[in-house]
Amino acid sequence: MQLSDFDYQLPEELIAQTPLERRSASRLLLLDPQERTFSDRHFDDFVDLVEPGDLLVFNDTLVIPARLFGRKASGGLIEVMVERVLDEQNLLAHVRASKAPKPGSALILENAIECLMLERRADLFLLRQLQGNWLELLEQYGHVPLPPYIQREDASGDRNRYQTVYARHPGAVAAPTAGLHFDDDVLARLESKGAEFAHVTLHVGAGTFQPVRGHDLDTHIMHEELVEVTPSVCEAVLQTRERGNRVIAIGTTVVRSLESAVSTGRLRPMRDESSLFIKPGYPFRAVDAMLTNFHLPRSTLLILVSAFAGIDLVREAYAHAVAQQYRFFSYGDAMFIANRAGV
Repeated sequence: MQLSDFDYQLPEELIAQTPLERRSASRLLLLDPQERTFSDRHFDDFVDLVEPGDLLVFNDTLVIPARLFGRKASGGLIEVMVERVLDEQNLLAHVRASKAPKPGSALILENAIECLMLERRADLFLLRQLQGNWLELLEQYGHVPLPPYIQREDASGDRNRYQTVYARHPGAVAAPTAGLHFDDDVLARLESKGAEFAHVTLHVGAGTFQPVRGHDLDTHIMHEELVEVTPSVCEAVLQTRERGNRVIAIGTTVVRSLESAVSTGRLRPMRDESSLFIKPGYPFRAVDAMLTNFHLPRSTLLILVSAFAGIDLVREAYAHAVAQQYRFFSYGDAMFIANRAGV
């Protein structure tokens, strides 16, 4: 399996730079891998595609304002992109600068936060401050960590729109974007129809935007992200399966969470790091259907979706989406894969 199998041409103007005025106003491409068909819908139709008793599993991570600008004590400008908050005083971050800061060097962020770069851990830098709680400082001074393909500065509205309406647990530095289409009205309609809800937590890291290095997928090492799947979620999944309904993952992060929790062959609660890389040939055991956005060419997310629905069908669907001028990536439109390939 080669990386080139997951490439496609995307006109730059189809990359959504801003969210729609209404969350659920996006378009929806419906895929049926069993029938090998796809059709154009609107996201409001998603409620009609869910059956009573289906279990929708959401990622309830909350995006933190993870981007900071500042300077080194020596004067050089820097940009900090938080990867993970370790505790009140310490975090790991990507640092962009003309010259990388050395261990022990002082940084001044947003003209307000003084911190030290303690050590380098591969591509990440360990930063420590003693002024308070990192999460509180980020909330006060940080910028919304918009993805690199959004070519504008963050705006006040991004604090709300680059966040799901059900976000609860702070820690992500990128949004679980399939969930951005849901508003309170859609959730209420799903509940009235008899759909059931469950929540996992996967704190999405900046590594989600990292390209696959090398052409052979078997050599790629996936970045780690913290996953929590509770006993109640495991029980809900098992009960759904027993009554013959679908487990519908709202986003690739939910797929990775549930499949990580079933990696031993049986679905078990977990709170641990996951570096699961799902590629074609992977035996899905926890998820039956998936809602997802459109993903970057040659990305691990597109590879996961292709593993779920089939490489050829996904390639055809993406070509159709481009031709029909769907909006792509985080603030873009959605795709619903009604069942996984081969089921």
